[in-house]
Amino acid sequence: MSPMASSVINILMIITILASTSHAQLTCTTQKFTSNIRYDHCSDLPQLGSYLHWSLDTVKNTVSIAFIAPPATPDGWVSWAINPTGDGMEGSQSLIGYKASNGSIVVHTYNISSYDSIVKGKLEFDVTDMSGEYSDGVMRIFATVGLLENGQTTVNQVWQVGAGVSQSGFPARHEFKEGNLESKGRLDLLSGEISGGGNGNSKTRKRNIHGILNSVSWGILFPMGIMIARYLRTWTSADPAWFYLHGFLQVSAYTIGVAGWATGLKLGSESKGVTYTGHRNIGIALFCLATLQVCAVFLRPKNEHKLRFYWNIYHHGTGYAVIVLGILNVFKGLEILSPATKWKQAYTIVICSLGLIALVLEMFTWFLVFKRKRSKTTKPHGSGAAKQQPLAP
Repeated sequence: MSPMASSVINILMIITILASTSHAQLTCTTQKFTSNIRYDHCSDLPQLGSYLHWSLDTVKNTVSIAFIAPPATPDGWVSWAINPTGDGMEGSQSLIGYKASNGSIVVHTYNISSYDSIVKGKLEFDVTDMSGEYSDGVMRIFATVGLLENGQTTVNQVWQVGAGVSQSGFPARHEFKEGNLESKGRLDLLSGEISGGGNGNSKTRKRNIHGILNSVSWGILFPMGIMIARYLRTWTSADPAWFYLHGFLQVSAYTIGVAGWATGLKLGSESKGVTYTGHRNIGIALFCLATLQVCAVFLRPKNEHKLRFYWNIYHHGTGYAVIVLGILNVFKGLEILSPATKWKQAYTIVICSLGLIALVLEMFTWFLVFKRKRSKTTKPHGSGAAKQQPLAP
C-alpha cells in the first residue's frame, strides 16, 4: 500500500472516530454532572436539544430530576414543568432556571395558569433541593419534586427555553416555532417512554396555511385587482374586460381571505393565552373593510347618479386601506411565524415588483391623461369625438 493511500485511510479512520464520539456525546447516557450525582433513568427529549435525568422514589413518592437544555440566548432561561391538568404549558407547575445578575444560576417555581398569568411562588406539589449550573452554552437545573398521588408513575411534562428574563425575575415569552410547540408529552417514570402531546405538527400546519392564504389574498390578489381597475380602464378598448377581471380578482381574494381569517380564528381558539394583539386587530379591521367593499358592489349607483361621486370616494378609499392593512399584516404574520428567510424575501420581492409596475403605469396613465386633455382643448367645437374617454385615472 502506498504512503498516500495509507494516509487517506488513517484520516478517514480519525474522522469516523471523531464523528462517532461526537454523536455519542449527544445522548443523555454520556452526560456527567460535576457533583457526581447519578440518576436511574434518562431521556433524550425530542425537541429543543433537551435532556432529562430522573430517579423515582416510590417510598417517598418523589422524583429527583436534572433537566438540561441550551437557553435561546446566554441570558435566557430553561424550564421543566409538570402539568397536573393538561398536556401544554397552560396550567403547568414549572421550574425555571436563569442566570442571575451575579452570574450564578437560580431556579424558581412558577405557576403558569395562562401565558398572560405567570405567578412566582409555591406550586401544587412540594419542590426541594433546587439548584442550577451553566457551562458550554448549556443550562442544568436540579430539583426533587413531590408527586401529587401516591404510587404515581406517569406525569404530563412540558419543557421550554426562552431568550430573556426581566429584572424582577419573570421569563420573557418564548418563541412559537415548531420545536417550542411540540416540547411536551406524557412521561412514564418507570420506562422512560414519552407519548401523547406533540400536536405541534397540526398547529404548525394550520399556522402555515393561515399565513399562505392571507398572503395570497390580502397581500397579492387585492393589490393586483386594484391595479387592474386603476390602470386598464384608461384604455377604452379594455372596457368592460377590466371591470370583470377586477371583480374576479377581488372576489377571489376575499374568498381566500375569509378562509384564512377562519383558520386564524380556529388557531386562536386552540391557543388560549397566546394573543398577538396587533396582528389580530389589524386582521379584524381588514376583514370588516373588505366585507364592506364587497357589499358596496351591490349598492353601486349608475354613472350619472348624483351619489356616484361619493360612492367612488368611499370605494377607492376603502380599497387603498385594504391594500395598506393587508400588506402590513402579512409582514406582521411573517414575524410571528418566523419562517425561513427566503419566504419573507420572496414576498418582499413580489410586493416591490408590484410597486414598481404600479409606478411605471401611474406615470404612463398621467401621460395619457394630459395628452388627451391637450388634444381635447385643441379640437374645434362641434368636431367632437364619438366617445369621451376618461380624463383621470
